[in-house]
Amino acid sequence: MTEPRTTSPRPHDTHAQPPDLAPDRSGPASPPRPSLRRGLTLHETVLVAVLGVVFGFVYWAFVQLWAPLQLAMGPLADLAANVLAGAWIIVGPLATYIVRKPGVGVLAETLAALVEVVFLASPAGPLLLVVGLVQGVGAELPFALTRYRRFGWWAFVASGVSAALVTFAFNAVRFGWLGQDYALLRLGIQVVSCVVLCGLAARLLGDALARTGALDAFAIGAARRG
Repeated sequence: MTEPRTTSPRPHDTHAQPPDLAPDRSGPASPPRPSLRRGLTLHETVLVAVLGVVFGFVYWAFVQLWAPLQLAMGPLADLAANVLAGAWIIVGPLATYIVRKPGVGVLAETLAALVEVVFLASPAGPLLLVVGLVQGVGAELPFALTRYRRFGWWAFVASGVSAALVTFAFNAVRFGWLGQDYALLRLGIQVVSCVVLCGLAARLLGDALARTGALDAFAIGAARRG
């Protein structure tokens, strides 16, 4: 019987490395960017609902100031609603500032209007739901244009201006303001009111709430932590 042939072993390759020991040159994996399409979490939903209810009562309180303000303004009494306009929109940018997801401002404003209609018997009736929807869209629009990534002071000024213009256009058609002699004065007053009482006030209130630590579980808390 013949002896089987054998192959001499290759010299050890000192440069080869097992696949599991080869250096990983791919670099660290980038953390996934949160998707704007992701819906609200349970605690975000609860927060928006609470804000809507609370500011529904706040808005009702400002309605009670309407008549006294009209008396105080004398011949310009018809402009009292424009002076208070921003106070009825603040929850939109505030909710957006805290949660930073699409539609939050619109939802919060509409919920506040629903509270006024159902629980506080607003004289505007169900039409107030449409008003709340319009106000929310106007206030949230500038943040949507930045994909909810810019929340500096100028973003809130833009929110106030946008809210003023959108709601003014809606009410101008509704009440026939464009045919009045002081339509531009009415618009100017509403813009100032919305910038101060809607945009800037929302930023100040959001920052004050965040400093207490009560909003640490939300996007505004994560942004403050860096």
